[in-house]
Amino acid sequence: MSTVITARAALLDMDGTLVDSTAVVERLWLEWAEPHGLDRDTVLSTVHGRQGWQSMSILLPERDHAINLVENQEMLARESADTDGVVAIAGADRLLRALQGFPHAIVTSADVALMTARMGAAALTVPELAVTAERVTNSKPHPEGFLLAASTLGIDPAGCVVFEDSGAGIRAGLDAGMKVIGVGPHAPAFGPAHHVDDLTQIAIAPAGDGFEIRIS
Repeated sequence: MSTVITARAALLDMDGTLVDSTAVVERLWLEWAEPHGLDRDTVLSTVHGRQGWQSMSILLPERDHAINLVENQEMLARESADTDGVVAIAGADRLLRALQGFPHAIVTSADVALMTARMGAAALTVPELAVTAERVTNSKPHPEGFLLAASTLGIDPAGCVVFEDSGAGIRAGLDAGMKVIGVGPHAPAFGPAHHVDDLTQIAIAPAGDGFEIRIS
């Protein structure tokens, strides 16, 4: 049985939602963590969905924030240069094509350079509106990025649907007052309203003053 929800705008996370970058993200973050003697599972449960400086502040709470900001820029540069193994999530290209003509945006914790590198490596087209790290003060799980995207598109948050995979991202979408579709095997644990294994389970069709999303 399929589920149908309606929306006026779609807000899409990138890593883990449109693009599978898990291998490179985990490789580079574990390299960063090694000199600090941090536990592998703690690192991997922290870094997904957040901006790097926030992950660093959680993992090293006593460290000077200025160091985190510097190392975050270094991490972003390394991530942008390393796209080995980065591929599209199944169904991502079809979903992006289906959303053309409807309000939609990427809302990502990556900066513009990293977003461009990963979307390019996955052969995906970047939507006209992209809310990246440079455009917000607060990282997910704060809802600022999603609220900014909705405001820029001129759509009430209640009319937006969020596609997200991480706990931080799903919390941000829920706190923004939006419908959230969790993507991937780990998403159900974070309480999205709906869940898909990948984006091949999503179909888009016009409906009223917006569109309907059919989840199969």
